Amino acid sequence: MVPSMPCTVVVGGFFGDEGKGKMVSYLALKDEVDACVRTGSVNAGHTVIWNGVKYGLRMVPSAFVYENCRLYIAPGANVNVDIFLKEVKETNVKGRIWVDKHSSIIEAKHIELDRATGGRIGTTGQGVGPAMVDRVGRVARLAEDVEELKEYLADVPLELNRILDENGKVVLEGTQGTFLSLIHGTYPYVTSRDTTASAICSETGVGPKKVDEVLLVFKAFVTRVGKGPLEGEVDREEALKRGWLGKATVTGRERRAAPFNFNLALRAVMLNAPTQLAITKLDVLYPDCTGVRSFGELSLEARKFIREIEDKLKVPVTLIGTGPNVEDVIDRRL
Repeated sequence: MVPSMPCTVVVGGFFGDEGKGKMVSYLALKDEVDACVRTGSVNAGHTVIWNGVKYGLRMVPSAFVYENCRLYIAPGANVNVDIFLKEVKETNVKGRIWVDKHSSIIEAKHIELDRATGGRIGTTGQGVGPAMVDRVGRVARLAEDVEELKEYLADVPLELNRILDENGKVVLEGTQGTFLSLIHGTYPYVTSRDTTASAICSETGVGPKKVDEVLLVFKAFVTRVGKGPLEGEVDREEALKRGWLGKATVTGRERRAAPFNFNLALRAVMLNAPTQLAITKLDVLYPDCTGVRSFGELSLEARKFIREIEDKLKVPVTLIGTGPNVEDVIDRRL
């Protein structure tokens, strides 16, 4: 039986691309989640493969796969209106998705400025940084100022807290990864917001005492898009040989890759205080584990790897991704 997890924060442990979207979609279906709220902005894409279709989501929460789940965009998020409306149509979620009235808007001028100046740190060019500058400068347009969003507006913190007060299940879907945090990351090669669990709570308007679980998601190896340090980085040829050479969901840029980094993982644990860990892409590290649904069926080497993570990080690994589809998960909570 799946334990009750009324409020769960899902946060990335490395530099993004950890598989948060897959884990959020799995939790939504398995736990029959009542609500999911997406933080961050369009510079981070969450990939969900469901019913044979691959979705690269930049606005719609990954929990859309569960049709009874209410979907929200956090007040701390930046909204690209065109991308939001496009994804709502693609995922057929109109009528069960809402945008907080205080979410800020990415405008054409932000995208132009980002593409003209963001090369220094390797931004995605989606206008998020300049939009955040306007928000901090108190000159940003908000969702409540946009005619196309009128039918989607809501007081998202009020609704999320009401659902929690009624013992509903809520997932707070974090964005990017711990070490892209503006505060805790590899500055200046970072994003324009804090990406740790505490910031996910503040961005959604859910107080920390209402959080029951913090699920910290790691990939079985480390990848990073764009500039910035990456300890233990392997060259492109070696990454290709190992099957680690993926492409970023938003920009299509190749991901730089390195082996699992226990020092970074330990710091991510310190910064996020997780109650559980998820490890994704185990099937890439150990191809003989592809599609496996129970821990006992994993190879000896794969089990040793998971146990090493638990021993060193002192947090249980409860979810293990063994393939690209939403259902390709070993759920050790059962």
